[in-house]
Amino acid sequence: MGTLGGAAAAVSGCGDAPASPAPSGAEPAPATRTAVPSAGPRPGPRPLWLGTYTSADGGGRGIGVAVYDPGTGHVTGTGAVAGVADPSYLAAHPDGRTLYAVSEREHGAVSAVRLADRRVLGSRSTGGSGPCHVSVHPAGRWLLSANYGSGSVAVHPIDADGAPGERTDLVVLSRPDGPDRRQPRAHQVVTAPGGTHVLAVDLGTDSVHTYRLDPRAGRLSAVARARTEPGAGPRHLTFHPGGRYAYLANESDDTIAVCAWDPSTGRLTVGEPQATGSGTGTNYPAQILVTADGSYAYLANRGHDSIARYAVEADGARLRLLGTVPVAGAFPRHIAFSPDGRLLFAANQRSGSVSVFHVDGNTGGLRLAGAPFASPVAVCAVPL
Repeated sequence: MGTLGGAAAAVSGCGDAPASPAPSGAEPAPATRTAVPSAGPRPGPRPLWLGTYTSADGGGRGIGVAVYDPGTGHVTGTGAVAGVADPSYLAAHPDGRTLYAVSEREHGAVSAVRLADRRVLGSRSTGGSGPCHVSVHPAGRWLLSANYGSGSVAVHPIDADGAPGERTDLVVLSRPDGPDRRQPRAHQVVTAPGGTHVLAVDLGTDSVHTYRLDPRAGRLSAVARARTEPGAGPRHLTFHPGGRYAYLANESDDTIAVCAWDPSTGRLTVGEPQATGSGTGTNYPAQILVTADGSYAYLANRGHDSIARYAVEADGARLRLLGTVPVAGAFPRHIAFSPDGRLLFAANQRSGSVSVFHVDGNTGGLRLAGAPFASPVAVCAVPL
């Protein structure tokens, strides 16, 4: 079993980890989810899980635990799950029984928490440093994590209880050819629609790597590599529910790009960079979401401290910037929809808060749902 000890990872670029001042990870909404159903939201409070840096000044005590009202968006804190150090990114299992967290430290780990009783089921080493993203394969059998510091991707099996098993694979991202030998920086690992391919977003070498996942052995084999504009610094990729396009948030050059996806070959083609609505100031895009009906996209802007709203056109092939909305906080590191798509949550790292917005299903407009909820060094919010 991997341990959760060790000093915080001294990693630059992965998103204001406590040992690094450099700016810096959600899981794309499955295509089967409905953004705005005809029925009203489910009654009663719903759980909200919050990522933080426990080693940062003013950081949290572990994974934050809260509840939210699905009608009003009001958030109430209920405590924390201790025993997981620097849980900067969280992801839920598709069956809703288990939550996974990375420990973004020099000796990285992934941990599992059983949601019914908040028990930490165990942890495993990711085999690298500074893991900043974790996702669950849609089939629910494999746990994927991205080691930013060491530029690698790990695969762990998930047992019947939801706990991670021993690693089945650890892939170090390849460096570019030629004289430019930059260090790979894995910032995200996500499964493409259909479950056959896994993509690793590499901020360090301006690349997105495609791998084929062996569904029995849990091993990855390289398929293709897409290049962004030099210096783009790709950070986070989200697929359109139609399955033929994806959207890439580029941290370093403050852009986003529409990408064409070929599911038969696993090849991603990165389009021209587009504006984030941040103007001329310093800004680091963090994450982009797409509504499950494929009509609107939202981008978290750190620096401009806003959420940009886009109309999705031509069946996913185009994004049209509609404007930005102030996030009511500082440095929105992570954004996520509630399961019914009626609320959008933004974890604001530097203001230590979570802002909640009502999402208009007809226009895609965002309306702030009251004062933000105070949450120490909020870097991830997962509403269930």
